[in-house]
Amino acid sequence: MEYKDFKMFLVKHTDKIQITIEENQIKQLYNYMQLLLLWNEKINLTAITEPKDIIIKHFIDSFTIAPYINKNSKLIDIGTGAGFPGIPLKIIRPDITIILVDSLNKRINFLEEVIKTLELTNITPIHGRIEELGKNKQFREKFDYATSRAVANLAVLSEYMVPLIKIGGKAICMKGPNVEEEVQNAKKAIKILGSVLEKVESFTLVDTDIGRNIIVLKKAQNTPNQYPRKAGTPSKQPIS
Repeated sequence: MEYKDFKMFLVKHTDKIQITIEENQIKQLYNYMQLLLLWNEKINLTAITEPKDIIIKHFIDSFTIAPYINKNSKLIDIGTGAGFPGIPLKIIRPDITIILVDSLNKRINFLEEVIKTLELTNITPIHGRIEELGKNKQFREKFDYATSRAVANLAVLSEYMVPLIKIGGKAICMKGPNVEEEVQNAKKAIKILGSVLEKVESFTLVDTDIGRNIIVLKKAQNTPNQYPRKAGTPSKQPIS
């Protein structure tokens, strides 16, 4: 896709979700897409390879949580993969400081290349297990927000995310459709970990029939010291 076509299609869709985007940000997103497609030939980063689909299903989808995030916040994006939602958020919200976490070093190498090429600042990729970061004093209860997209069910996600956020901070979970049962099954975990369910917002991703949900948990009190449990345990034995 040529840059002018990319720009036209992107702006058409950012307008639909009431996001204002500047020329330099459009260029950064275009270069990001080019890098994503180039690296995807070597390592598995995404199954979505059509430029229009990348714009809607990766970029626009990532932008949908921007209104939830206050100015100059500190955010951690867990299981970021190819950088979603963290890098698109950083591009349109340069005020945010972001940590990107992934357990696969190849993806971290890709993210470092993206950050360098796009000249992004105050964004750092970290290779590691999220359960270990949640125990680390450098990261535990240090963030205003934790985000994730398609990482795990909500009971497991809560144990990954809530230990990382400050009291008053929020975990923003990006989910597909039909989350009612998942939310119900996670109620005990949400409470034990020191958080409350603030809201579930359902919508359809623009120009698609894809149902999406944004689940917001608010940190009400310190997470008990035993959480998160050791790596692998939350996914095998969710709090229930």
